[in-house]
Amino acid sequence: MARVFDGIFIGGRSVATTRTFDDLNPSDGSVWARIPDGGRAEARAAIEAAHAAFPAWSSLPFTQRAHYMIKVAEAFEKRRTQIVEALQAEGGGWFGKGMFETGYVPEIFHAAAASAYAPIGEVIPSEYGKMSLALRQPLGVISVITPWNFPVILTGRGIAFALAAGNTVVLKPSEETPYCGGLLYAEVFAEAGLPEGVLNVVSCSRTNVQQVGEELIDNPRVKGVSFTGSTAVGRQIAARAGAHLKRCCVELGGKDALIVCEDADIERASAAASFGSFMHQGQICMSVEKVLVHEKVFDEFLRRFVERAARLKVGDPVKDKSNIIGPLINDRQAAKVKEQIDDAVAKGAKIELGGKVNGRFVEPTILTGVTPDMKVYQDETFGPVAPVIPFRTDDEAVAIANDTEYGLSSGVMTRDEQRGLAIARRLETGMCHINCSPVNDEPHAPFGGAKASGQGRHGGRWATETFTETRWITLDRGGRPFPPMF
Repeated sequence: MARVFDGIFIGGRSVATTRTFDDLNPSDGSVWARIPDGGRAEARAAIEAAHAAFPAWSSLPFTQRAHYMIKVAEAFEKRRTQIVEALQAEGGGWFGKGMFETGYVPEIFHAAAASAYAPIGEVIPSEYGKMSLALRQPLGVISVITPWNFPVILTGRGIAFALAAGNTVVLKPSEETPYCGGLLYAEVFAEAGLPEGVLNVVSCSRTNVQQVGEELIDNPRVKGVSFTGSTAVGRQIAARAGAHLKRCCVELGGKDALIVCEDADIERASAAASFGSFMHQGQICMSVEKVLVHEKVFDEFLRRFVERAARLKVGDPVKDKSNIIGPLINDRQAAKVKEQIDDAVAKGAKIELGGKVNGRFVEPTILTGVTPDMKVYQDETFGPVAPVIPFRTDDEAVAIANDTEYGLSSGVMTRDEQRGLAIARRLETGMCHINCSPVNDEPHAPFGGAKASGQGRHGGRWATETFTETRWITLDRGGRPFPPMF
């Protein structure tokens, strides 16, 4: 029986709507929940509530905001089992993915609590003996628009540091995961006792996304926008925010490469490739979408990679916990992945493993013979498909890895750390992990991309910088002289 949610979370209470939309289980297409369908009016009301809450929230002692963040972390820890079940039913993830996500989220809020104790500025020298301060102050109302693939983590990442810094938030979750990415947060924040209006949640259907999104960017009360999602939508949001000269942080898509050098530990390299390519069906912005392998170890690596990936079971993860590869989020995404596989095969690529698409379920697929004219080489896949491409020299590997508009994450497998660092410095990505997968995240580290993968950073003091304004304030103690004619 489908769950029914009564209203949209505005100003600390549930505001009823006359409209709802269906929240589907991607494994079988059944209705998991009925969700309030907000529009422009609800978005505007949420912004007003956040604006009204800002003066008191930003004026709280930093210790109190930190304590609230810890209460949120504790509330998430208590709900872990329930949240894992919701993640599987609403988002199609396997049990282990849900356990990771629910274990990670409390750490985001602990890190945000710690950020409240960090320095908020510095004293700078003054020629005139002034006390000269560069201070960071919260912006005000921040709109946070989050995706469906890791909805609990990516919503937490988007809001925690902004709130800890003294901002208030209006959150719009993805219409694919409106509970885990949004209404869950309303429940948790109410349970943790945060002041009314500090967090507001506006869920909406795909039909209303445009009007809600426009309000969350254009409204003059909104001082900053945070978006995680596709590059196509991110470009539009950044352009619209830029037209208003508003702070904007966008973390977008990727075409991330894992470079396997000839001196790499092949067993670990194949594990990094399997995890990076197939975790959550490849529906991660950091997923490995090009595995670049030195020609000397290509055959050995491919054999181990295929053997490892062949063990991953495909199926509904709710019905069987041993199913690791669940469904893609919707039919559109499954059709896109199938199109890339078919295009690659038609142009000469070879399927070493998988390749079959059954509804929303796509087998872990490994391709060889992939060339730059194929869609799977150029376009973000966001599915369980891994092209394996040979290279001869480090220069060639770097060139192939950089041959994309994206620049989010990357990985380099080598026993020579100096070589790994040299390669990492040449990769046009916001992040690079040596002897590990490109799929990496820690709440206190700077997370973000280069090129078409976004701008701005989440995590730690970099998130604080993203969601605060730098102000210069001086105290004149020496009596700076003015020209005598004045």
